[in-house]
Amino acid sequence: MAMMPRMELRQGQSLVMTPQLLQAIKLLQLSHLELQNFVDGELERNPLLERDDGPDLPVRGEGSDGAHEADSEAYARAESLNTQEGIEGRLGTGLDNVFQSEQPSAARSDAGGADSLPVIGGAYSSRGGSFEDGPEGFESGLTAELSLHDHLAAQLDLAVIDPADRIIGRHLIDAVDDSGYLGEPVSDIAERLGVGLERVEAVLGIVQSFDPSGVAARDVAECLSIQLRDRNRFDPAMQALIAHLHLVAKRDFAALKRVCGVDDEDIADMVGEIRRLDPKPGRAFGGSAAETVVPDVFIRAAPDGSWLIDLNPDTLPRVLVNQTYHARVSKAARSEEEKAFIAECLQTANWLTRSLEQRARTILKVASEIVRQQDGFFAHGVEHLRPLNLKTVADAIGMHESTVSRVTSNKYLTCSRGVFEMKYFFSAAIAATGYGEAHSAEAVRFRIKQMIDEESPTDVLSDDAIVTKLKAGGIDIARRTVAKYRESLRIPSSMERRREKVAMAAR
Repeated sequence: MAMMPRMELRQGQSLVMTPQLLQAIKLLQLSHLELQNFVDGELERNPLLERDDGPDLPVRGEGSDGAHEADSEAYARAESLNTQEGIEGRLGTGLDNVFQSEQPSAARSDAGGADSLPVIGGAYSSRGGSFEDGPEGFESGLTAELSLHDHLAAQLDLAVIDPADRIIGRHLIDAVDDSGYLGEPVSDIAERLGVGLERVEAVLGIVQSFDPSGVAARDVAECLSIQLRDRNRFDPAMQALIAHLHLVAKRDFAALKRVCGVDDEDIADMVGEIRRLDPKPGRAFGGSAAETVVPDVFIRAAPDGSWLIDLNPDTLPRVLVNQTYHARVSKAARSEEEKAFIAECLQTANWLTRSLEQRARTILKVASEIVRQQDGFFAHGVEHLRPLNLKTVADAIGMHESTVSRVTSNKYLTCSRGVFEMKYFFSAAIAATGYGEAHSAEAVRFRIKQMIDEESPTDVLSDDAIVTKLKAGGIDIARRTVAKYRESLRIPSSMERRREKVAMAAR
């Protein structure tokens, strides 16, 4: 067969990931904080985008009756309240009687009366007691939160005089993490600074004497030892206890008594003293601010027994495309680069608004299906949680599993039972004995915890006993699965629980 070049026409299908499609996929998996930061960046980059400052109204699911009529009435009500007549109606008087529009006269200011006030950095406002148009606002009077590094550095300046030792101390303090532990080996710091290891160890001893007690320790044992020395409680028995912290974690009090050479009462007091120490001395200072979980979806019970599903408007950034500004700058554009830039900004702005709208609709659709599948949980509690996977929800709403996975990532919903991550409602199925309905793994985990919480000191349940009770309740489960669920709940074994209960009863 002769080999020769030729042209052929073939038909085929392929999925092209355009930048706009990638953006829409990316927006789905962002949390509301990450989405807010992304939108803020787009507002800075794109001159055609502007924030919609209209009234925040919840977006209601499809199952809500009269949603569109209620939203229209709410918008009309909000608009009427923002007018002058609406404000005067709420206040019961005219605006002239509420807001002072007249400035203090020169005669009153010269009289030196109550209205004669010095002007500092701008005009003084009698409402609120703040200075308007000044270089500094109310925030300038607030104090910044003291960080752990600043707290240690201030003590270093008072405790160390030698400049070289201060440099060593600064490097040691910089190596302390947010929990208060030294996160870098002392040998590495000595090698980097080109000084002897003994000198770095000596400065480290000074830093470890700073407040909070236990700071700059290299491990938990050293941290607890420093705190015990400060309390003058680091006797030989306590030293032996600190050297065998693994026995404390196992609650093996019999072995601890042999190691420390003390009786039951002393070992109980020593373990209680260890528990009163702070294993993370740096957590009281600064660090990253804790972020409050803000739910993306509200679930409320309707009078007819159904569920009302609303999107939280605070988690939905709303942006608009300024078509008027686009028309004005388009006419003023002269070069091809300016026209291309304006066209690109318009396309990006339109895609962003559509992507945000599609994201909101998708979250609402997935949340509605979760509520429909897990109706028993919202009505009766965790015991009625059903096994659920991504494919079941995806097939029900006509989407791909990966889309449902992205939607449920970092998203939360709130109901009368608390705030839950959307992924909480997806759990594996545990087979039932006989021909009963399968049980949710999360519901089984809850039942195991409930059984252990209700056990008495004289009847501590082993994993085999828990398996027997669960099978009697219609749940077919293996012993290793019970052990895995118990460990995920951070519940010790039956032997460790029995030791702890005996020690508590001996007190």
